[in-house]
Amino acid sequence: MCIVEFGHKFGMPSNISFNYLKEHKALDFLNECYAAEHTLSLEDALEDMQIICNRHGGTLS
Repeated sequence: MCIVEFGHKFGMPSNISFNYLKEHKALDFLNECYAAEHTLSLEDALEDMQIICNRHGGTLS
């Protein structure tokens, strides 16, 4: 769900969203922090994913 919604937020198809999130370590972050992230709103989780991506070379804003 997060992958698809991240793609919608930034205007990209889910396969591109997946690759972007993987390349910029957001999928690793979600796996490591799932217990905390699933208690947040979807918007908060998407914002966290964007922050992680930006810390690892992503350029979406």
